[in-house]
Amino acid sequence: MPASFTSFYFLCFYTFILLIYYLIPRKTQWVFLLFASAAFYLLTGNGLLILYPAAACLTAYGAVRVMAGTEDVKKRRWALAAALLLLIGALVVLKYINFGIYTINAAAFLCGAQGEMIGVFDFLVPLGISFYTFSILGYIVDVYNGIAKPQKNFFKTALYGMYFPSILSGPILRYREDGEQFFEPHPFGYRQVTFGLQRMVWGFFKTLVISERMNIVVNTVYDNYTAYPGSYIWIATICFAFQLYTNFSGSMDIVLGMSQTFGIRLPENFETPFFSKNISEYWRRWHISLGVWMKEYVFYPLLRTNMFMELGKKLRKKFGKKRGKQLTTFLAMLILWFTVGIWHGGDWKFVIGSGLLHWFYIVSGELLAPFFRKCMEKLSIDAKSKWVDGFRVLRTFFLVNIGFVFFRAASTTDACRMLASAVGVWNVGDLLRGGIFTLGLDVIETVIAIVSLLLLLAVSLLHQKGSVRERIEKKPVLFRFALWYALLFYIILLGHYGPDYSAAEFIYQGF
Repeated sequence: MPASFTSFYFLCFYTFILLIYYLIPRKTQWVFLLFASAAFYLLTGNGLLILYPAAACLTAYGAVRVMAGTEDVKKRRWALAAALLLLIGALVVLKYINFGIYTINAAAFLCGAQGEMIGVFDFLVPLGISFYTFSILGYIVDVYNGIAKPQKNFFKTALYGMYFPSILSGPILRYREDGEQFFEPHPFGYRQVTFGLQRMVWGFFKTLVISERMNIVVNTVYDNYTAYPGSYIWIATICFAFQLYTNFSGSMDIVLGMSQTFGIRLPENFETPFFSKNISEYWRRWHISLGVWMKEYVFYPLLRTNMFMELGKKLRKKFGKKRGKQLTTFLAMLILWFTVGIWHGGDWKFVIGSGLLHWFYIVSGELLAPFFRKCMEKLSIDAKSKWVDGFRVLRTFFLVNIGFVFFRAASTTDACRMLASAVGVWNVGDLLRGGIFTLGLDVIETVIAIVSLLLLLAVSLLHQKGSVRERIEKKPVLFRFALWYALLFYIILLGHYGPDYSAAEFIYQGF
């Protein structure tokens, strides 16, 4: 079975699971979900890979049982340290060891060495390793800190770590908020099931109708970028922004909708991020669960370490209280954003495009804020006006797109070359003479893409004012059915589907 929520086989698998879920005794629903999660893992790849998440869950179970069974601080610390070492060690070895090897070989080459100093490894990486590792790590740390109750049942721990809807592309879970609901009995509710199915349909619209069309344009330009002028590169990059957003947020709609049909509510992972007015706000609205996890388990603990507290004292003494505190925070943020970047993949293009570049944006924004504030005051510009907000949204979207060039390019070198081309010759005339229709989409396909994007924009704007599904629910029944069936027909008619078809893998699935 393809590891994709949009494959025909997965939809059959999910339908079967949903039907059985409400036919069995409620007390056994969590057991059935555990079997379903194990079956999903076994059916979507090398069956032995299930040993990785199973071992991670066993590590968590053992660590929290030790913590729960003793008040000895040293034993609790040893249990925490051992669990963190095993889980982070497995993640680093399986996902990032080759990144370190490539970096060492590149540094050696720059120093005059010939050939590769160290050979790379070829590992089979389990599905969703970053997602389940982070969810389990957070659970262990929360138990250690006394803010989450230790789970006494290993199989319940396994369900939390291996829950099949969230294993492919998240969201990253927090046990103290999300865990216990997996084990509670869930009676059938017409509203919760229909709301869940409606959200899944919206997710299919994003992924099958929009993301797949954007993917065609992106691949056409990025796979042969030297043949295109700057204007085409910007168009392809903007298309990639919407491809990535509709792909990832669409997968979240499917995951959250699917979970809602089971009576389980998972945390939201997106909140119309392209309406953000600055980079900090963008990361509060894009991949929300990752941002929350990084702040809670990397950034704040880092600032509380003895090293950073001592460093802060020295910097405050040398540069003053305000500037010293700011410099300490910026340094901790540098480590944070490096971690965010490398989480996305073992390559410098991810470290730069999804990490360090955003650190630079935030730090420079903080440092230049007083200057820009004075400029606006001298020019008598109302900082709260709508057109200023509009400018900020466009500026943030532009900055994010620079990072997306690194994210999508084949390498850091290619990304730099593409950005150089993007500010070079634009050849807009060729674009206006029909060149845009040479990027893989003909006139009709382009119109479908634009109309679909406008529909997405309209729904996103409505969502800013509250739940769209709840507003639709208040409409007459004929209107509701006509609307949802029209959207479903739109997907079937214009999306990519079929028994042997599987949409392009969810981009975040590899993480």
